[in-house]
Formats: sequence, structure tokens, C-alpha cells
Amino acid sequence: MLTFILDNMATIIVSLVLAGVAALIISKMVKNKKEGKSSCSCGSCGSCAAGCSCHSAASKHTSEPSDC
Repeated sequence: MLTFILDNMATIIVSLVLAGVAALIISKMVKNKKEGKSSCSCGSCGSCAAGCSCHSAASKHTSEPSDC
């Protein structure tokens, strides 16, 4: 078992770092969702090609024109 760990130490370390980064990203997204912040990167759903599909009808902004 120890030889397996020693032989694969680089892979184990990289995997742990990637898992940590993924956990931080997910926790930040959950925190932003709880605070009501948008997950859209463009800032305006009206100019987004997927603006009609990424938000429900109840959460759409009323000030933006909708052509859905």
C-alpha cells in the first residue's frame, strides 16, 4: 500500500488540489446564489443568447425586453 502511494504521489497531490479548487468554486457559487447574485457572466441577460433558457419566467428582469 505504501509503495502504491509513493508511486502515485504526484497524481494524488494534483487530484487533491483540483478537488479543493472545485470545492471552492462550488461554495462560492452557492454563496452567490444565497445572496441573490446572478451566475451570468455577461451581466445582462437581454444580450445573452441563452437568456431565455437560463432563467425561469418568474425570475426574469422586467426592465429588459423579452423576445422569448
